[in-house]
Amino acid sequence: MSTVIEPARPAAMALRFSTPIGGVAGTSFKPEHLPDILKAGPRRGFFEVHAENYMGDGGQPHRALEAIRRDHPLSLHGVCMSIGGPRPLDKAHLARFRGLVARYQPALVSEHLAWSTHETSFFNDLLPLPYTEATLACVCDHIDQVQEAIRRPLLLENPSTYVAFRESAMRETEFIRAIAERTGCGLLLDVNNVFVSATNHGTSALDYLSDFPVSRVEEVHLAGHAEQADDEGELLLIDSHDGPVADAVWKLYEIVIQHRGAVPTLIEWDSNIPDWPVLQAEAHAAQAILDRHQSTAMAGARHAA
Repeated sequence: MSTVIEPARPAAMALRFSTPIGGVAGTSFKPEHLPDILKAGPRRGFFEVHAENYMGDGGQPHRALEAIRRDHPLSLHGVCMSIGGPRPLDKAHLARFRGLVARYQPALVSEHLAWSTHETSFFNDLLPLPYTEATLACVCDHIDQVQEAIRRPLLLENPSTYVAFRESAMRETEFIRAIAERTGCGLLLDVNNVFVSATNHGTSALDYLSDFPVSRVEEVHLAGHAEQADDEGELLLIDSHDGPVADAVWKLYEIVIQHRGAVPTLIEWDSNIPDWPVLQAEAHAAQAILDRHQSTAMAGARHAA
């Protein structure tokens, strides 16, 4: 797509869907799917975009996003804020992020519990961090700054990890709970990340979920992963986002929804992008689980009444 830059808009667009969107399933927005999406017209669900892809002032990327945003709720997902990094947040990056939130008024705004910068360099990976009191204080300070800038709660996503730090003094779930309690942020539970990390570290995904502060979850991510072998020939899972959601992840997702209730659920598919009907079918599978839970909950409420 063209990347011609146009002048910035002076104010946010007058658009719908700036309020919470309930228990619906959505997909990552990929520009190659735009013709199919527009042809089909308004649909149930929402779209999520990576904030960093829209930090220019104008051009074709924004025209496509505006077309989507007119008829559908939007989730804005940051990948380069480096919330977990030891250095101060990049003020210019935060300002651009704040501008996108003001411009598009997304229903959901999220970032990662990870670090991805060093001095003036940005990495393509979301790197893990040690779970210590010092790191906790730094992360909470960064989240406070972001929430003050965007004037709304941020959703923090749990990481997928491949290494652990010896100096960690807290479980990941304990660390995340403390962040949410101190900052008031919400949580984005990536179920695929839970499965990937548990497999790689030889722990239990079910134990992780039982200790996770599920009541604070406001969005769920689902994605595919790739299987590799590490240097010792052991199974290594990579959070690749390049295929359908695995059966084991679907099962964990059903457990999460049973405990948390229906919340917005995103299908992430960021490489080896399929045709639109394939991606849409994954969202339909998630929606079926959400609808089934909501129907059961409503029936239980009527019975209790």
